Amino acid sequence: MAAIAARLITKLVDIQDKHDEATVVLTGGSMGIGSLKAVAESPASPAVDWSKVNFWWGDERFLAANDPERNALQAREALLSRIPADPARIHEPGSTDDFDTPEEAAADYARRLGEAAAAEHAADMSDDRPENPAALPRFDIVLLGVGPDAHVASLFPEQAGIREKTLPVVGVRNSPKPPPLRVSLTLPAINTAAEIWMVVAGDDKAGAVGLALAGANPVQVPAAGPRGRKETLWLIDENAAARVPQQLVRKG
Repeated sequence: MAAIAARLITKLVDIQDKHDEATVVLTGGSMGIGSLKAVAESPASPAVDWSKVNFWWGDERFLAANDPERNALQAREALLSRIPADPARIHEPGSTDDFDTPEEAAADYARRLGEAAAAEHAADMSDDRPENPAALPRFDIVLLGVGPDAHVASLFPEQAGIREKTLPVVGVRNSPKPPPLRVSLTLPAINTAAEIWMVVAGDDKAGAVGLALAGANPVQVPAAGPRGRKETLWLIDENAAARVPQQLVRKG
């Protein structure tokens, strides 16, 4: 977690040197939240201008906003409440306080993503500015955990979410992992990111990691699907790497 935190801080500084601001998509789980806590505790953390970092989430549990199982609440406790983040740049998916169904929360999240993309487009004065705004803002880094069943975000094997080709965000029902109702970015949305970091630890994830890196079908093994436009990093411990061919592993 400390190594992931150090890498994230360094990368955010580099991105801000180039673009002035940076956008990171957060993940939940023990590795994701633990890494955010390590960022908050790092002596290098002040090197990032946190007031110019945009925060989104790859997925969220469709629960009350103050439910301790919410990824956003855990992220606030681990990091966001401990840095000078701009509240206007923290974009949580909607909760049951605001919407009746996960599909409504997903549509709202997609709308807000589109608005952020339009604002980016309006502010872009470069010569290579696209003619029309994208459906999503620029994702510099997407952090993703991997479940023992190989799910990423809230995209589970064989379910509708991992098969979605058009929508950027979906409501999820009947999640195999509680709670059953969730909101998730889809694989096409995740794969717009410049970099995707897969953060995984534990021998219970070894099978999923091995299948993903062996090139399995993402419908059966969602962890095989994420592909960053510039880079896809697997940041894993030795236990999670137990079933990965050694020629694919770079330690350190």
